[in-house]
Amino acid sequence: MTPATVLVVDDSATKRYLLVNWLSRAGFTVHEAETGGAALTRLLEGEFDLVVLDVKLPDMSGFDVCETIKSDSRYGVLPVIHVSAHAVDVVDRTQGLNRGADAYLVEPIEPDELIATAQAVLRYYRARQRAELLAERMVRLAETTLAINSAPTLPALLAAAAEGAVDIFGGPVAVVAETSEGESLTATGKPSTVRRWAVPGHRVAVGSLVRSDEPADWDVVDWPAGETVAVAAARLRADRPPVYVAVPGSSQTPGFPVLRQLSQAVAAAVEAQRSFDEEHRIAVTLQRSLLQSRLPEVPGVDLAFLYEPASAQTEVGGDFYELTMLDDRLLVAIGDVAGHSLHAATVMAEIRHAVRAYAVEGHSPGAVLELVNRFMRTVLPTESATLCLLTLEPATGRIRMASAGHPPPLVHADGEVRYLAPRGALLGIAAPRRAELEYTLPPGGTLVLYTDGLIERRDADLDQGLNALAAGAAHIEDDLDAFCRRLHTQLTGAREQADDIAVVALRRSV
Repeated sequence: MTPATVLVVDDSATKRYLLVNWLSRAGFTVHEAETGGAALTRLLEGEFDLVVLDVKLPDMSGFDVCETIKSDSRYGVLPVIHVSAHAVDVVDRTQGLNRGADAYLVEPIEPDELIATAQAVLRYYRARQRAELLAERMVRLAETTLAINSAPTLPALLAAAAEGAVDIFGGPVAVVAETSEGESLTATGKPSTVRRWAVPGHRVAVGSLVRSDEPADWDVVDWPAGETVAVAAARLRADRPPVYVAVPGSSQTPGFPVLRQLSQAVAAAVEAQRSFDEEHRIAVTLQRSLLQSRLPEVPGVDLAFLYEPASAQTEVGGDFYELTMLDDRLLVAIGDVAGHSLHAATVMAEIRHAVRAYAVEGHSPGAVLELVNRFMRTVLPTESATLCLLTLEPATGRIRMASAGHPPPLVHADGEVRYLAPRGALLGIAAPRRAELEYTLPPGGTLVLYTDGLIERRDADLDQGLNALAAGAAHIEDDLDAFCRRLHTQLTGAREQADDIAVVALRRSV
């Protein structure tokens, strides 16, 4: 029999002595109370598993005491056995059971009958407690699984798993997994802290297991004195490292596989996140390979660019830029192909090459847009794109510009910020020829071109983004690269970036 603590409540010293003696010899830890009020006080002060309660008490009836225990959440779920030498008829027994008692014994009571009844009641209650605990843990496991699968990054995933493990098992916890770059991270506690930490070497086969480790092996957290560490390890593939979930050993109940199931859920989510991170890294590498990586050196002109892929976008996008010297003119182009996919990136590469080819032939910006539009309608009839194209004469600052549906370029000159307004329909549709705009950039003036990811927000009007950009460009750092980075940080903040961003800045030297 599992040890249990019993409170015996009876105003008769002789009867209490017998009940206490019988229960003690059977292995129970027994405490006593003489009145109903004293019993209720004792129950609030200590931990008890069972109450043996006389019906006739001097201050209140045992029926009232039992009903109070069963209806007041402060006492938890406690089984009650009534004993009585006076209330012995059917009406009394019926009332006692109806008001919450789990058993009703009438004197004379045999010791074996009392012990057997106590053990039977405790078996039922402990089975009920195990079932309730399992149900509660399964609900929290489902909530934790949802949280870890909703996490946008691996550190956030591990933090959600650690906080969920605290909710499920209580006490200190640690969740460990490796990133796609091979860095081992652990999340501990609630609120969770994520940091670098590696599990001491253990071989883990494909599958999952639960083992018992020494606290010294898991010194990433402080474990209670005398506690062992229950560690669930799960590994989905032989070429992937395992994940670990460590919790206090005392939190585990035989036959309850919740810890193992949690480790499996974490392993599946980590594997998906690793795959996502690897695909995202490959996609970004591919996209960057399609973009210009080095800027030309142009006497009298400072140049800078920034490209940031969407933070939550696994597939590559269609933002692009181009800066190339054509004889004595600088060709500058920035554009955005509709969509996020490998196909969008290939369309972007084709448009970028077409722009360069037509510009090398000596066509003006407006003519280049017309030729590119014709090319797209013939070769890429289902695609569309925006594009801003200009040529700059470094010696004079003279600019010829044409736009196909692209956000307006920003100019900072003579202490003022304003937008230029070249107009024209986007590429890929039948539309009149895109008009050219001429502008002279004064010495010290800066021109900023960008894609819509820098200014567009799902929850804000486009004018708000344009105003924010103008405010951010009111001051321009001497280092244009630093200026581009600040613009990106200032306009996107800490939020998740939903679209690619490209920025090109050029300044005519004084």
